[in-house]
Amino acid sequence: MTDATTPLKTGPCGVDPRLLELLICPVSRGPLRLDTEACELISDKAKLAYPIRDGMPIMLESEARDLNE
Repeated sequence: MTDATTPLKTGPCGVDPRLLELLICPVSRGPLRLDTEACELISDKAKLAYPIRDGMPIMLESEARDLNE
């Protein structure tokens, strides 16, 4: 358990690795994979890439990049 005095661990793109394990695609409800070069979470099933900004995954369909374009 983490309290206010315990520092968060940061992983690739500044995201806590524990958070990455919990996130799923809000559209397909499927798994996500991390693209560390682009700092995006990729949903292969929904064909969407969710950006990571300042270490925070933006899990909004309106903010996602369509991989088919």
